[in-house]
Amino acid sequence: MNRSPGTRSSEIKEKALSLGFHKVGIVAVDGAESAENQRLQAWLALGYHSSMEWMTNPKRQDIFSVMPEVRSVICVALNYYTSHQRPEGQEYAKISRYAWGRDYHKVMHKKLKALTTWLQESDETVQARYYADTGPVQDKVWAQKAGIGWIAKNGNVITREYGSWVFLGEVLTNLELECDRPHTQHCGNCTRCMDACPTGAIIEPFVIDANRCIAYHTIENRNEELPETVKSNLQGWVAGCDICQDVCPWNQRFAKETDIPEFQPYPGNIAPKLVELAEISDRDWDKRFPASALRRIKPEMLRRNSRVNLDALKSMKGKDKA
Repeated sequence: MNRSPGTRSSEIKEKALSLGFHKVGIVAVDGAESAENQRLQAWLALGYHSSMEWMTNPKRQDIFSVMPEVRSVICVALNYYTSHQRPEGQEYAKISRYAWGRDYHKVMHKKLKALTTWLQESDETVQARYYADTGPVQDKVWAQKAGIGWIAKNGNVITREYGSWVFLGEVLTNLELECDRPHTQHCGNCTRCMDACPTGAIIEPFVIDANRCIAYHTIENRNEELPETVKSNLQGWVAGCDICQDVCPWNQRFAKETDIPEFQPYPGNIAPKLVELAEISDRDWDKRFPASALRRIKPEMLRRNSRVNLDALKSMKGKDKA
């Protein structure tokens, strides 16, 4: 028996929530040229993607080139926040919250695969394909269109329920489903994220220059040396950066402890010492970060990031003595 788009959408949402996703929304796909694509083109033209060449993949601007049969996008979000806090002290290295626990790709993919399999088993005509920050899909754009949250001035998606401490994923399908309303913007006149960024990477609301971004340089920059403007402003960060999220009023008010055990921090990820990471061996790196998103940051990069922070501390102490 054929089910209405509304009934199917309700069933899909119920299934997604039962699999542990914290938010789910649906958006219809059309072939219209979007303002988001125009903004992406302008961002790329200015070179704000730096060395992230995957951002230039033309498929990112045409979802039909990713899946020609797609008619709807099912968007999901997982809350990863834990209440642990970093210790005070300049001797500690800072790791972004998203990487404290198990690699989010593994957690998201397991749940997305289960949702996709369930869809396909319910009807042999259903086609579905899933992604979680792993393909040429504009995750944040689709999440906002599906009502998950809104794209903030710092480029992150903020949800009313969990702030921006969420991972995003989506299932592309040929099903025609009842859709949700796009989320409205709720940053207002707030500029705390822009004001707090030590390198000025948020050059204007909603525009991030990766060339200035601490997260980009600590995670993606493979060069032996970091730019001087970044070196002097790392403030202890060796893997990502949460400054613009930590100061966000939505995060300060609405962050909730996740119920997903895999996102609880691994020992040593909350308060590692800079001196230890500056000398970590390839072998110890391999042992210390199993099934971790931190494996994207190769050992030589982690040593580089830690040493830059130690050098900055030495320079500061030298100035204080003078």
